[in-house]
Amino acid sequence: MAAQISPCSSSPFPSTKFSRKSWLFKIHSKINPNNQFELKSSHGYPPLNSVSLQDHVVSNNATNQSHLPSFNSLRRLFLISCYHFLVAFRVDAAAEINKPLAKENVLTEQTEPNLSVTIVGASGDLAKKKIFPALFALFYEDCLPQNFIIFGYARTEMTDEELRETISGTLTCRIDKRENCGNKMKAFLARCFYHTGQYNSEENFAELDNRLKQKEDGKTSNRLFYLSIPPDIFADVVRCASGKAFSKTGWTRVIVEKPFGRDSESSAELTRSLKKYLVEDQIFRIDHYLGKELVENLSVLRFSNVVFEPLWSRNYIRNVQFIFSEDFGTEGRGGYFDNYGIIRDIMQNHLLQILALFAMETPVSLDAEDIRNEKVKVLRSMRPLRLEDVVIGQYKGGQSKGGKSYLGYTEDPTVPNNSLTPTFAAAALFIDNARWDGVPFLMKAGKALNTRRAEIRVQFRHVPGNLYKKYFGLDMDKATNELVLRVQPDEAIYLKINSKIPGLGMKLDQSDLNLFYRMRYLKEIPDAYERLLLDAIQGERRLFIRSDELDAAWSIFTPLLKELETKKIAPELYPYGSRGPVGAYYLAAKYNVRWGDIAGDE
Repeated sequence: MAAQISPCSSSPFPSTKFSRKSWLFKIHSKINPNNQFELKSSHGYPPLNSVSLQDHVVSNNATNQSHLPSFNSLRRLFLISCYHFLVAFRVDAAAEINKPLAKENVLTEQTEPNLSVTIVGASGDLAKKKIFPALFALFYEDCLPQNFIIFGYARTEMTDEELRETISGTLTCRIDKRENCGNKMKAFLARCFYHTGQYNSEENFAELDNRLKQKEDGKTSNRLFYLSIPPDIFADVVRCASGKAFSKTGWTRVIVEKPFGRDSESSAELTRSLKKYLVEDQIFRIDHYLGKELVENLSVLRFSNVVFEPLWSRNYIRNVQFIFSEDFGTEGRGGYFDNYGIIRDIMQNHLLQILALFAMETPVSLDAEDIRNEKVKVLRSMRPLRLEDVVIGQYKGGQSKGGKSYLGYTEDPTVPNNSLTPTFAAAALFIDNARWDGVPFLMKAGKALNTRRAEIRVQFRHVPGNLYKKYFGLDMDKATNELVLRVQPDEAIYLKINSKIPGLGMKLDQSDLNLFYRMRYLKEIPDAYERLLLDAIQGERRLFIRSDELDAAWSIFTPLLKELETKKIAPELYPYGSRGPVGAYYLAAKYNVRWGDIAGDE
């Protein structure tokens, strides 16, 4: 069995680079008064043995011609030259090998740049449950630099030891490498520190900078700031950090968590405020769904398999569905959720980003800008959402089959009693370009539904003149080929096909050609935050959102959101634990579509 090597570890073989140095001989040939060839070396070694012309002349008394060297003498001269050439090369190469390597070619622990990660909002749930565990996983896989430190920054009073104790319970090791888990955790926690400070205090960020410099110990410093805080204080943090705590010797990057505003205007204002202190390349707008394994596999599936790309258009695809459902409600987070709702929280970012990746044209390369350029083209080709193409809902209290009672959305103590914020939404979107003209892209997202899932479902067109039509009955949708990418849980890719049931009669059945990740790949799938944090550290922007991409996304949803809020449209109520409001099924039927998750596929 081949040895397992961490995907982030560097090569164990050092490379030696030789400087260019002339070791060629300058052979100056001249006939001296004694009619000899005189050969000189550029290294100062003794010249080649002189070869007398008198031993190799051809006499021609009849014609009295000049003396010329014979063929044998020239061959002898050539061999002698080769001998001295090799001797000189051997001496020169040996000197180069024994010569100490130049300092700039040696990368050691002492000269490797330091990486300092500062998590702003370190006392929050996101930091404790996702960011710190993701950084530990990268450390566990040897994906972080040799010299790194992590600082938590928040208003909550806390010591270094209290931070370590808080996050230690959330750290987990890879299943296949648990034997050294304890040692790894201790080593990681020893690099974690905490600094208490206000988000709008330049003095507190200057204090943070001093502590960072002490830990960096004079090394070149690269600094990454993760803003795990509400967007209304992004600008204050960036203003204070840019003046007092940004790196003076290396790069500085800032990861910004969603939501990126509430509409086009607030998003544009947020971008302007950040760009007062940062350039676009320093801003990493994170959408963790883009780091999901199946989402990243989407473009691989399409562009590296010849069987799919020819089918990826309106000619063969009848509709595409993006489905997101959670089987729990707000559960105490109603204050945050009520300010944004399901459309802003899930549809405008997570699902729309996946749609753009799905529908984009083939990019010029895998370079971040080439991919993001194609995503922007898709978003700019989409129609703004209309009210008649949207259904909104809100869950009400209910009782499970086991008899457990659940509170309705407005019964949550953190939610206003008269709130009209939707906890469910379904929408039909359209892309006005040559590839997708007329194909409905349906989105559905909701809380407190009957199951937890996130998936992409591609329903293909019916077979023209299907010879086996009579065996499917009147419902031809049962014969529809469907490609399903299950993002979570239990990652999988499967294709529904029609086949004959073994036997003497002609009975047809729909079967799955499937790839279940947990069965095919025994290795644990990295969390999305691990991939995105590693990309930010390495400067890879492919899975992060660019400002013009964000503008195009908001332009699709902003008119709808304003109309919903201006007209105070009441959401349709649906029971906790149900499939959602009935209106979602009428919306799909309007475009001759059946939701693919109705059958409850396992």
